[in-house]
Amino acid sequence: MTTSDPRWLQLLRDEAEKTSIGRAALRVGYSRTAISQALSGKYPGDLGKLERMVLAALELPMAVACPYLQLNLPTTMCHEFAAKRAPTHNPVAMQHWRACQQCDMYSGEDK
Repeated sequence: MTTSDPRWLQLLRDEAEKTSIGRAALRVGYSRTAISQALSGKYPGDLGKLERMVLAALELPMAVACPYLQLNLPTTMCHEFAAKRAPTHNPVAMQHWRACQQCDMYSGEDK
């Protein structure tokens, strides 16, 4: 690992060293080949998407306590709901979505 590696790549390297490239690939949802290419700096695909997948799988907690619903939700469900377009067709969903836009659990990358 070099000090110039971005955070997501450091997390990916750490996971691959701790387990294996194959297990890291399974956690991230990519093929072993793609992860191997990313680790060697030769991944030809969308690095932004890979970065989001790595951070979602390896950095974010697996569940968050939703202050609006007062339930524990999978992190991916939380972020997907908050990042989607405003559900203008459903007043209840719209209230929830508006709460998500102000929530600390949602980083707001897609706001």
